[in-house]
Amino acid sequence: MEKQPAKRGRPAKSAPQVAVETATPKAKKPSIKRNIPDLEAKPSAFVPVNGKGGIILKLRNSKISTFDKETNAVREIRYAPLEQSIYVDEQSANPTVEQVFIYDKLLVVPLEKPNLREFLQKHPDNRANGGSVFEELNTQAPKATEVNNEFLVHDAVAIIKSKPLADLIPLAMSLRINIDQDDLSVKRDLVRYARRKPQEFLDMTTNPLVEIRGLVSQAFDFDIVRDNGGAVVWYDTNKVIVTIPAGQSHTETLSRFCMTDAGATVRSEIERQLAEIA
Repeated sequence: MEKQPAKRGRPAKSAPQVAVETATPKAKKPSIKRNIPDLEAKPSAFVPVNGKGGIILKLRNSKISTFDKETNAVREIRYAPLEQSIYVDEQSANPTVEQVFIYDKLLVVPLEKPNLREFLQKHPDNRANGGSVFEELNTQAPKATEVNNEFLVHDAVAIIKSKPLADLIPLAMSLRINIDQDDLSVKRDLVRYARRKPQEFLDMTTNPLVEIRGLVSQAFDFDIVRDNGGAVVWYDTNKVIVTIPAGQSHTETLSRFCMTDAGATVRSEIERQLAEIA
């Protein structure tokens, strides 16, 4: 077999080499170190429930039983300052038992007495365990209440800021805010109320009765309906819509009636007549 002569010419070009860039991993941002105080490393304080008791309140320290979650059993406890445990079955044969008193409505337990603290925390007369004699003073509770209240205020004000005034008018009317003032003044009064009672304000924003009250109030203002002394009637025909129970307001009575199936047509008619006035 004859050899084929080698072809002359330029050598074939090789495929271009594509440089592959490797992504450099981003350096993890170091977290900021915080020096948070250990709440467990502070003395504990115990006070009588609702300030009960006199200058000296004596706590029970004998024949006291409590449920121990670790052993899943009911065990007897007592305070013996020289013992390592508050459980009777773990104490020595003849422990030195000490009576516990709350003087001047306050008992501060230092860190050096962890068994006294445990004894009081597991005592059945402690409010946390269903008792009604004394309770541990929670210094964190006021902080939590303040923070939660601020969150509620923020949420309430955000609703006022985001909604058009037309959606807020029924709410303002329910809160007896003067709506016959400029828009900014109405929103200002809403914000003031939201700051005073944020939870109540938020509850009202989701209450369907609020919108109905605004509708009904306008129906009375524009002479669509009226109170004849014992019932709500149509202004033009004097036909009775609903009777007013003794001691109830005409606005509240008609508002609640309009939320029922029987009052649906009344609500529709009020909406129609208000739309014509607008």
